[in-house]
Amino acid sequence: MQRGKSRVPPPVPRSPFARHEPPRGARQPQPAAGRGAPSESRRGRLEAQSPRGSGEGGRRGLAPPAAFRLSDAHLVRFLRARDFDAELAWHLLKNYHKWRAECPEMSADLRPYSILGLLHKGYHGVLKERDPTGSKVLIYRIARWDPKKFTAFDVFRVSLITSELIVRELETQQNGVKVIFDLQGWRFAHAFQISPTVAKRIAAVLTDSFPLKVRGIHLINEPLFFHPVFTIIKPFLSEKIKARIHMHGCNYSQSLQQHFPTSILPEEYCGEAASMEELSKEWTDFIMESESYLQSISLLG
Repeated sequence: MQRGKSRVPPPVPRSPFARHEPPRGARQPQPAAGRGAPSESRRGRLEAQSPRGSGEGGRRGLAPPAAFRLSDAHLVRFLRARDFDAELAWHLLKNYHKWRAECPEMSADLRPYSILGLLHKGYHGVLKERDPTGSKVLIYRIARWDPKKFTAFDVFRVSLITSELIVRELETQQNGVKVIFDLQGWRFAHAFQISPTVAKRIAAVLTDSFPLKVRGIHLINEPLFFHPVFTIIKPFLSEKIKARIHMHGCNYSQSLQQHFPTSILPEEYCGEAASMEELSKEWTDFIMESESYLQSISLLG
């Protein structure tokens, strides 16, 4: 045996957030109140390093989006989503890229042409005003989803496209989102599309695979036969997300207004703001205006 030479262990892969981590034992500074971001001197320049072993590019025809390479803006949203805990942000970043690579049927192609029919039917809208906590508020109307024409993957792609657009907003990164699902019109044809596999993939985004804070999920007009589907999804959700789910039933006006003021709700939901038709058209136009960006973050090479 040759003496005097010790075996050097291989280097540990570095998190792109390594420069955010304080020296061991040092007190970690907190972001300034109300701003949600560290000072420029503390933040420095983020290393733009793709997470190795996270799955991106692992399928033929898929490649890491060019818009995400060398982008401080892309990395800092993960820090804000985890309150500047670098280790948790690194975990979230890896999960995000892994989820997108493993679910190409939902996330590979984010160009809006594939879901235009849903958008033009008024399936989805985004409120013009935020709620009193600063959260962005999204509304989805199940009655506008024809399961004969659009799959659950198509429907979820609408949500993913919107999420990728609003996560670019600083205030949304700080204050998260709240979602209202209007389940009026829910049929067995919808339920049959939510398999355990689909439920698990959707739950992954709600819990730890996308850099948005989900502050509340509100279900209205839910029929009795929706509950078996919710039973499939529920085991995959974190306890935190479960606690933020509210079921308002058909007589929802008073209970919904405990969470959202009438001044921001559409008139279809006992509110005083613009109609869902107007909101849906406005958001559809914005998605179409964002087509170049959405193409740039698609995984299709």
